[in-house]
Amino acid sequence: MNLKYKRILLKLSGEILGGPSGVGYDPETLNSIVSQIKAVHELGVEIGIVVGGGNIFRGIYSESLGMQRQAGDYIGMLATVMNGLALENVLKRAGVETRVMSALEVRSVVEPYVLKIEASQHSKGRVVIFTAGTGNPFFTTDTPAALRGIEMCADVILKATKVDGVYSKDPKKYSDAVKFDKITFKEAIDKQLQVMDLTAFTLCHENNLPIIIFNIREEGNILKIVKGEKVGSLIYNA
Repeated sequence: MNLKYKRILLKLSGEILGGPSGVGYDPETLNSIVSQIKAVHELGVEIGIVVGGGNIFRGIYSESLGMQRQAGDYIGMLATVMNGLALENVLKRAGVETRVMSALEVRSVVEPYVLKIEASQHSKGRVVIFTAGTGNPFFTTDTPAALRGIEMCADVILKATKVDGVYSKDPKKYSDAVKFDKITFKEAIDKQLQVMDLTAFTLCHENNLPIIIFNIREEGNILKIVKGEKVGSLIYNA
């Protein structure tokens, strides 16, 4: 089968794992995501995954709790490790060889992130889940998604969301919102569209790494994308 994308970085928010509530783990949602990942993995697609931790804790909550932002961010990073382990176990149960790597050293639980080791895991046909962000506070998980995508020489970043693409404005609030099937990085910047955080967006722009925003809740969307079908919104360099 001819595939348009043979190496992908999948960005999953923690809230996605929580299903409709966005909190904890929703078994139906987890199984749906895993079945989609398995379908493309069986085609030989190399897959890296960056997972967030918002279903457990978000660093931006820290100030309202009286914490320093740094402490909150580290708690959030550890939450992504928990999510990585949960996702790994469901993938392995489905018969998909998987490894979790962490930017923070938690050696008794997961492997530390090392680029050469990560590359060897992909060469062995394993899905690699990247956790703990960049290992530094003050970054959302969009930034490590861009970094890991660049480092693994991904063909594209697939940002999984609850909506079916990028719109001119919030489609839930405005009936005249227009969906962009594709849009350049420059156009997205000029229109001030909130696609990813600015650091991540700039990294993708400068390294010519396209981004596809898509609805993960629609079964089979990841497979459709790697086959080259039009799904979601493509952000690219003209």
